[in-house]
Amino acid sequence: MIINLNQNKNLKLFKIISEAAERNNQSVYIVGGYVRDLLMKRKASTDIDFVTEQSGIELAQNVAHDIDPKLKVSVFKTYGTAMIKYKELDLEFVGARKESYTENSRKPEVEGGSLEDDQKRRDFTINAMAISLNKDNFGELIDPFNGVEDLEKGILRTPLEPAQTYSDDPLRMMRAVRFASTLNFKIEENSLQAIQQEAERIKIVSMERIMVEFNKIMLSEKPSIGLRLMEQTGLMKLIIPELIELKGVEEVEGQTHKDNFYHTLEVVDNISVNTDNLWLRWSALLHDIGKAPTKKFVEGTGWTFHGHEFLGSKMTKSLFQRLKLPLGSDMKYVQKMVKLSSRPIALITDDASDSALRRLLFDAGENLEDLFTLCKADITTKNSKKQEKFKRNFEYVAVKIKEVEEKDQVRNFQPPITGEEIMEMFNLKPGREIGILKEKVKEAILEGEIANEKEEATKFVIAEAEKLGLTI
Repeated sequence: MIINLNQNKNLKLFKIISEAAERNNQSVYIVGGYVRDLLMKRKASTDIDFVTEQSGIELAQNVAHDIDPKLKVSVFKTYGTAMIKYKELDLEFVGARKESYTENSRKPEVEGGSLEDDQKRRDFTINAMAISLNKDNFGELIDPFNGVEDLEKGILRTPLEPAQTYSDDPLRMMRAVRFASTLNFKIEENSLQAIQQEAERIKIVSMERIMVEFNKIMLSEKPSIGLRLMEQTGLMKLIIPELIELKGVEEVEGQTHKDNFYHTLEVVDNISVNTDNLWLRWSALLHDIGKAPTKKFVEGTGWTFHGHEFLGSKMTKSLFQRLKLPLGSDMKYVQKMVKLSSRPIALITDDASDSALRRLLFDAGENLEDLFTLCKADITTKNSKKQEKFKRNFEYVAVKIKEVEEKDQVRNFQPPITGEEIMEMFNLKPGREIGILKEKVKEAILEGEIANEKEEATKFVIAEAEKLGLTI
């Protein structure tokens, strides 16, 4: 099978590489994801991998010189690879190799090999195809494992025996789940069983590498495909057991609760329709994480999960630490979303007071819209009348919040009177009284006792200061 590269925007580059290889008596092939995406007619990747059966470093140096003698080549001698950044492309050159693995490491022993050896060591048949750039068969597709057929059928299959493939490099199990989720492919049955069998091997992979794959699953069009596969194969239990704790439905005195694991997957899918924000999707994933440890059956009331949002927010930090996820503003954002995840719902079901709306505005601040996106995604009832009712209530609360926001300006709350001004008024040095008075002003504004403006705040501070024995 010949792939017509004449219309390919990188044809000129491929010709340069072909000529450099021929001049140096080297073979050269395009391999991996670029070939797969080209055949699937997906958006062309900016990462292109090339294999030669001789020295990848030498080929890269020759190619770089032919493009521009000043072009920099990054060399990684340990791996026998070289990288060139050219325009918007990342070009990687490597010598074809054989690999052998030890039991406790995913870092292989490497030796030189043929193109066939190199294709055998690849993770999936759809990633094991190569396109020749050699002059005598330029554009020929080399597909020893029927990757084209698997692409057409939407199947993920390993070139060699699956259990060995996954045992050698356990990260491939996460990659299988990721490709299933991002491409909407099925993992072939033997391969799926091999992942279940080898799941424990994931423990030798660094959490950072696991999370790179996990976050790609989270950013796929329908993340639940990958999340369900992780649960089905046992990977989820090893990586985020807190989610597996949400599984199952208990019944006491004829009363049941919903399965919070599958509910969570629905919420993640729902929110993914409306946002590509990774951390808002993570907020959906963790919004009920505190329900397993707070679950309780109360006689006469039924199942309760009191305080699950607060506990879930606390659990988020330890989760992010263990999963080696960012511990700065991204984590704090997810904590905030989890903690506030039930607040708008409570306002919808009650006759929301202005005070409650002001407090929500104050607490959510600039993330209010994101919080509403999360809460709407949390509606997973299949009852269309209930869905419509929730939607109307959300719109009603959104209008009320807008009115309160315009009137009281508390979303990005700045106190109308500063600590420095209070110190000046009462001739005070920094101390606890200043904090007490500032907090009282904030509470009075949120409760609607005074307006969010300087004159009223000043009068209020003078009256409250007198109670503390302070006078102007």
